[in-house]
Amino acid sequence: MAKSLNKVQLIGNLGSDPEVRAIPNGSRVAQFSLATSRQWNDQAGARQEKTEWHRIVAWNSKGGRGQGLADIVEKYLKKGDKVYVEGSIEYRSYEDKKDGATKYVTEIKAFDIILLGGRGGEGGEGMGRRSAAPANASTGREKSRESSSEFADYPEALDGDDDDLPF
Repeated sequence: MAKSLNKVQLIGNLGSDPEVRAIPNGSRVAQFSLATSRQWNDQAGARQEKTEWHRIVAWNSKGGRGQGLADIVEKYLKKGDKVYVEGSIEYRSYEDKKDGATKYVTEIKAFDIILLGGRGGEGGEGMGRRSAAPANASTGREKSRESSSEFADYPEALDGDDDDLPF
């Protein structure tokens, strides 16, 4: 049997604050738009830019233990934040209640989200995969502060003497 892969990696900025809601089975889901941009020079040398918008969906795990990805998105992400999103592409359709027309939607189902900047330029860490233990889910700004203070404990790690490295 042939293998297949459905994986998306995006780095961009949130276009708005995430919308988080509960669904009837008790799970929570977060949705937000993510903008990715590319720039190039056209044949005349003029600078061009194109922005693509992606609909991101992050679910809490069905187990409900600890904080799920939707809860963490709600707590840490705000409009304008730069994030890394890893997930898969999903296509779905639904019938519009107003006019009965069939609508088609392309979404990125997030498995991992990393806060890259924003709110003072602090970096972040993985906010949790669907299968991550609750201890892994409580990352974000607290962990980035902890890891930056660890370097002070090892000043020799920051000196520029890398003569013993084989590359």
